[in-house]
Amino acid sequence: MENKIQYRHFGTMIDCSRNGVMKVEAVKKWIDITSDLGYNTISLYMEDTYEVKNNPYFGQGRGRYSKEELKQIDAYAVSKGMEFIPCIQTLAHLFTLVYWPTYRDMFDCNDIMLVGDERVYKLIDDMFASLSECINSRHINVGMDEAHMLGRGKYYDMHGDCDKTQILLEHLNKVSQIAKKYGFTISMWSDMFFRIASGGSYYNTDFEVTDEIRSLIPDNVELAYWDYYSNGKKCYDEMMKAHKKITEKTWFAGGIWTWGGFSPYNKISINRTKAALYGCEKNNIRDVLLTMWGDNGNDCSRFATLPALFYISEIAKGNKDTKSIKQKFKEKYGISFDRFMLLDLTTKTTVTNPSKYILYNDLFNRRLDTAIKDETSDEFKSLSKKLALLRNDENFGYLFDTMSKLCKVVSLKADMGKRIHAAYVQKDMQTLGELVNECKKLTKAMKSFYEAYKDQWMRENKGHGFDVQDIRIGGMIARTEHCAQRITDFINGNIDKIEELEDNTLNYFGDEQEDIVELNSFNLIYTANVL
Repeated sequence: MENKIQYRHFGTMIDCSRNGVMKVEAVKKWIDITSDLGYNTISLYMEDTYEVKNNPYFGQGRGRYSKEELKQIDAYAVSKGMEFIPCIQTLAHLFTLVYWPTYRDMFDCNDIMLVGDERVYKLIDDMFASLSECINSRHINVGMDEAHMLGRGKYYDMHGDCDKTQILLEHLNKVSQIAKKYGFTISMWSDMFFRIASGGSYYNTDFEVTDEIRSLIPDNVELAYWDYYSNGKKCYDEMMKAHKKITEKTWFAGGIWTWGGFSPYNKISINRTKAALYGCEKNNIRDVLLTMWGDNGNDCSRFATLPALFYISEIAKGNKDTKSIKQKFKEKYGISFDRFMLLDLTTKTTVTNPSKYILYNDLFNRRLDTAIKDETSDEFKSLSKKLALLRNDENFGYLFDTMSKLCKVVSLKADMGKRIHAAYVQKDMQTLGELVNECKKLTKAMKSFYEAYKDQWMRENKGHGFDVQDIRIGGMIARTEHCAQRITDFINGNIDKIEELEDNTLNYFGDEQEDIVELNSFNLIYTANVL
């Protein structure tokens, strides 16, 4: 009989707040895959993407789940032996609500709600009331992370300079009381509270915890230590020990990386989670959630993380033999583990893949040119061909088709900006003419990638949020055509210069080029101008 995962909660959390709200049918498919692997928990991270009574503007235009949809997801999870635990926000990370005038007076500053305002607690009560109707679980994660500017905006104007700790505790107690009203135990991301106990630093583990500090945590509140970035066992072990000084009711939230662009980071996810699970076993942490964030647009398909999902589930069952894990993966899915890992889009010269910042690196402005290695074009051309071999797989072929087409774009575009600039400076009209033809090939490849990516998105997510992809990818197609036209006009003497190409190429990172470039923000990649 196969070993089982021995945790109270062991699950994944899908980010449905950065544009990609997963379709109900896709969530059910995800539940099928993860329950089959032994996971017993499914979470959806929903800042404003769920229906809340008395709040028609909450999640309007964002693809929010209706109550009926949440009931469907919950019922399906229960039928598969899983617990559906919503992850919401009750303090910060609610910036999309500020888009609506009806909510603006309820905010302190940035994305942080105004502690003490009764309208805020009415909204939070409505959140709990709505979710209470939809789910069987009596557990909810209420967020409360990264509210670093708490009390520094409207709250400051109203009350003056106040102790941030007291503001947080006041809010936590009110939220916990609302949760009790509906019978909920709540977990919160630990960073804000941990800083109270540790003296200000999230990674400080050398501190003593008094009974007074412990007593500040309401009895229905659990802390979730989140860490996606530490590499070694020691850090996880020490941080877990430090959290358990504060409370035995500690979760661990790791990361299956889906927030670096269009492709996953399966290798990083596996290595870091292996180290983290060592800490969980050593410190008897029985609740584990693997987060899958969607920073800057939710570009990545969650299903592309299958190697990490599988490998981690095997580790959690006690199987630490890599050869055995890879063999079982091939037997279950019909694709070798290493070939599926090609979706990471890493090559000999890249640890984290550069596909997103090459796609959006402007041909004339060239903000990321210095980060692109000379070998990148050839390596991604080869990778495109390897990925294309799996495009006909019945279950996952569409993922390989999309990434193959993205790699073709990267291979064509990687050094094109450098070559355009060099030919322009040298007034090499012949080379510039050849580059116009290359721009046409690039435009065709981008259109092909766009169609494949659109199909991938619509299979998995609601249509809401793809408007941003239309603007970004469609904008790059139009921009490439525009650059080609201006080069043609320069060659033909219709214009005497191309202003952007008159600028020198500067290192985006300043005097020191970073060895590993991780840049996922479209705004930072594409332009220095105001979007």
